[in-house]
Amino acid sequence: MKKYIYIITLIFFASCSEDYLERGSLTQLAESNFWQNEKDAQLGVNGIYDALQDRVLYGGNLNAIAGIPQHDAFADNVFNNYKFEGPGNFMEGRADPAFPYFNTFWTSLYKGIARANVAIEKIALIPDSNISAQARANLLGQAQFLRALFYFNLAVYFEDAPLIDKFQTLDQAYVGKNSYEELRAFIISDLRSAAEALPVSYPAAQFGYATKGAALALLARFELYNKNYGEVIRLTSEIMGLGYQLHPDYAQLFTEAGEQSKEIVFSVRFIQDQSNNGETFSATFLGIPRVNMQPMPNLIDSYLCSDGLPINQSPLYNAANRKNNRDPRLTASIYFQGDIFLIHLNRPFQGNTATRFGQKKYIRNNVSPSGIGPDQPGGQDFYVIRYADVLLMRAEALAESGQLTEVYPLLNQIRTRAKMPTVTQVNGTNLSQAQLIALIRNERRAELALEGLRFFDVKRWGQVEQAYARASADRIGAFTPVYRGRRSEVFAIPQNELDANGKLVQNPVWN
Repeated sequence: MKKYIYIITLIFFASCSEDYLERGSLTQLAESNFWQNEKDAQLGVNGIYDALQDRVLYGGNLNAIAGIPQHDAFADNVFNNYKFEGPGNFMEGRADPAFPYFNTFWTSLYKGIARANVAIEKIALIPDSNISAQARANLLGQAQFLRALFYFNLAVYFEDAPLIDKFQTLDQAYVGKNSYEELRAFIISDLRSAAEALPVSYPAAQFGYATKGAALALLARFELYNKNYGEVIRLTSEIMGLGYQLHPDYAQLFTEAGEQSKEIVFSVRFIQDQSNNGETFSATFLGIPRVNMQPMPNLIDSYLCSDGLPINQSPLYNAANRKNNRDPRLTASIYFQGDIFLIHLNRPFQGNTATRFGQKKYIRNNVSPSGIGPDQPGGQDFYVIRYADVLLMRAEALAESGQLTEVYPLLNQIRTRAKMPTVTQVNGTNLSQAQLIALIRNERRAELALEGLRFFDVKRWGQVEQAYARASADRIGAFTPVYRGRRSEVFAIPQNELDANGKLVQNPVWN
């Protein structure tokens, strides 16, 4: 059983409001007997990690408001059949500032930010006699990393948002929004400070706490989003010297057996037990594979054949049997008709989803040793950043910068682990910059599918409209994606936040 490092029932955070504008409770803590020593500080930081486990963040959901593990449904990888969960209605253009998903996502992010702000302020005030300098720096670094992760999601999805860097009394809570550039500078500053303070690793029993590599990798992801390619190259070079490795078995990686692989740069940890503290992104229905999130045909078609060629070029492709002779990551990630999706029931997938495919990556397929079923909260960690992503970020930054030579060995590492022919073997070593960028983008899709990063990718590539067109061309039943320009690329500030705070102004996209 893994060590469960996130404390769910911290008295300290028990009265925190879900609405960031209503934080009066944060000033009503028993300050006289908390934040006094290193143990208190560790508990406080654990409470920030706990916020990551929210269903709308990394805990995911089976048939309620979607979480980040389901964010591929905001683009062209996944059809959100239960449209009320958020992505389905968003894709069909039925979102407005009162859209429940916007409010739930926003308030959960600010809850985490509030906890981080309290911890950062209070840990700095603990007497030197009660905490070592190393522990203080480490815990502050973890809090800064986590605060940056919350703000990273705000910046990518909402763009402009209030920048709050200290805990507030109720009369301080009414603030205006800050620009994306202000959030950008703050996130970068927090992550640089965190990278300086955090260790490269922890003892095995403390696996899951933020490390130097986690801070550098999140910073690289953000700098890639901002097209600061030179900084991405520098950061990924540093990360590559920290001891990470690709896991030898791609399919096993996305099970509990792969959770402590050297490929994991940062994960949100969960445990499966009878107290309902687990996640639900790996849960499935018993009669059909996770029908609320269905892989789209255009995603299936994007995987190469086993000879390294696309389906429209490979002689190995058979349209009547689309899973044969394909990239092994396809069958590791997707259920096809006839595949057994529940081992203990020997239950085959009937192909009876709207897309005729089922999600396999991350999804449990059996009852746990403790008797908890695959439709109940589970203990699968969610990988926020993997080393494979670091290699692909570096490849993309190099290609975009016109430095093409190193791109080949980076892509070849990813292909070799996937048991695919290398780019060098299939395409040679004289590709144009545009050809290499296209290969990198398709490699990201195959490698990272169903990990919640597709919207992040197509948005920064300026391809959201094309993603909507691909989703529409799949002709999935009554699913009718409607691209609404920037309204399909930026979330609205929740209406109830605007109603409660006269200083907060809506993003112009939504006016």
